Amino acid sequence: METATVNDKGLSLGINGFGRIGKLALWHHIGRKYFKEIVVNIGREVGTSLEDIAHYVERDSTYGQLRQYLYGHKAEPVISDLNEKKGSMRIDGIPVTFLRSSRNPAKIGWRDCDVKIVVDTTGQFLDPTLPADYSKGSARGHFEAGAQKVITSAPFKIKDKGKPMPDDAVTTVMGINGSDYDPRKHKIISNASCSTTCLAHMIKPILNYFGSKKILSASMATVHAATGSQEVLDRLPKQGKTDLRKNRSIMNNIILTTTGAANALRLVIPEMNKIGFIAESVRIPTVTGSIIILVLDLQEEISGESIRKELINDIYRNAAEDDPYGYLHFSEKQNVSCDIIGTPRAATIIEGHETHTRTAEVTIDLNTVPGIEKEVISALNNTIIRIPITQTVIYGWYDNEMGSYVNILGDRTVTVAENM
Repeated sequence: METATVNDKGLSLGINGFGRIGKLALWHHIGRKYFKEIVVNIGREVGTSLEDIAHYVERDSTYGQLRQYLYGHKAEPVISDLNEKKGSMRIDGIPVTFLRSSRNPAKIGWRDCDVKIVVDTTGQFLDPTLPADYSKGSARGHFEAGAQKVITSAPFKIKDKGKPMPDDAVTTVMGINGSDYDPRKHKIISNASCSTTCLAHMIKPILNYFGSKKILSASMATVHAATGSQEVLDRLPKQGKTDLRKNRSIMNNIILTTTGAANALRLVIPEMNKIGFIAESVRIPTVTGSIIILVLDLQEEISGESIRKELINDIYRNAAEDDPYGYLHFSEKQNVSCDIIGTPRAATIIEGHETHTRTAEVTIDLNTVPGIEKEVISALNNTIIRIPITQTVIYGWYDNEMGSYVNILGDRTVTVAENM
């Protein structure tokens, strides 16, 4: 992968949480070499020694070994200088320290480590309205501990629905509304989710071409790889849990679940508030590599050619060619999920081979439409109207771990750091 020189600001990066996103974010930034030092808060003791953490860092069941990710199959080991007392090691020349004492953000030693920017990958501290001293911990606790900026790797979730989004919090998807981040104003930035990132890059070219008025309705389903919140074998749910399906084995089940992609999408593309939209999710037994099936109902012009597959594909092909960030990809190959794993910074890969359209007329009796005055109806010679509508089905692949989400999260992190 491409690397860059360490930034001349001498910034250190904090990563809170060391699950899938936390670990792969470390990989990304070790390869990128923008930050001079990385501090990872695990928040608890792990295994029997620091060597066990190094073992976890070096190997990954999905992406192989770190050394090969960085330099290919002939690479030499990249982890050295383990110091058990300090909890530190060098990874490809970058000093990395692991903190293992506190899970509460307010009690993490960011200040002692000179960490000013933190990526929180725990998925636990997503309510930006909670105060720093909230008993169960909050994103604002990172500020109490010395951080100046916090980026969450999941959408915000405000528990008290009556509270508005704080002025210093913003949700962005890079390549869509990344410039909404104001470094003078915003302290907590949500990088949305992997599904929202993919979906936003699927919707935006269509909106740019047709406008929101021609999109009558939209729906999506993400066929999503397993995540760490699911069980390997069937297990009893914890007290208060209402979704019994997440406690079933992901190894041999297709599991219906929910997604917050629609809500987050409206934050990054406000025009979507004008369009009826439904989002669903299905989990399947794969480790990564997901796909969104997007269905749009587009109103046709009264005269002119119907919207066809070729037009939709041209919209995406041209948008991908004009994308200055390279986040949108267009493919006419016949892909399967393994083919897109690791594709660098691909928010979505449009599967042009499988784009489908179907045009039909929808018949509407104006007598049944609410809001039309009777005088208007009676003045009409014919109350039956026929509207041509094209239903379009679009497929978008995304590597929900490293290739899409983590790499784009890394871009967001660096752009925040550059303005500090």
